[in-house]
Amino acid sequence: KGKKRIILVDCGVKNSILQAFLRRDITVIRVPWDYDFLSEKTDGILISNGPGDPRKCELTINNIKRAMAKNIPILGVCLGCQLLGLAAGAETYKLKYGHRGQNQPCLEVGTNRCYITTQNHGYSIDSNTLKEDWREWFFNVNDQTNEGIIHISRPFFGAQFHPEASPGPDDTEFIFNMFLRVIS
Repeated sequence: KGKKRIILVDCGVKNSILQAFLRRDITVIRVPWDYDFLSEKTDGILISNGPGDPRKCELTINNIKRAMAKNIPILGVCLGCQLLGLAAGAETYKLKYGHRGQNQPCLEVGTNRCYITTQNHGYSIDSNTLKEDWREWFFNVNDQTNEGIIHISRPFFGAQFHPEASPGPDDTEFIFNMFLRVIS
């Protein structure tokens, strides 16, 4: 029983993501991808990674839209980031070559910070379709495709790479800490 309570929308979550929040003394309520998670009391929503085409998860996208309307903090990881993007009105597309492995360089937009990330996704958000109140947060240095989005004034953000990086570097776990700050 942690101090804060988050809903983890399980779209195929890696155990390492769950463990990353439990280590931070967070109560995690894990629900299936198609569950109406707005019926639960929560301080924030974590949309997990998972396989496949994000456009096929219409129930989850609609639930994310409803959560955004209530201004509930949301973090999307991998597929979860793509679902957040779709809920925000952006478009996704299938990458010619999926991003797989532990050595994908991602640049944080507006900084000189480049992170070596762990990735396993075959779809991406089209940054050109982001609405005016959203911005690209990270991009892949290898092919310049989107690797993260963030709302400019509301507590919604996501990364298409794995911040918990199991296996791999943990340089981007600050994203989980950032999420915990906005739910406090």
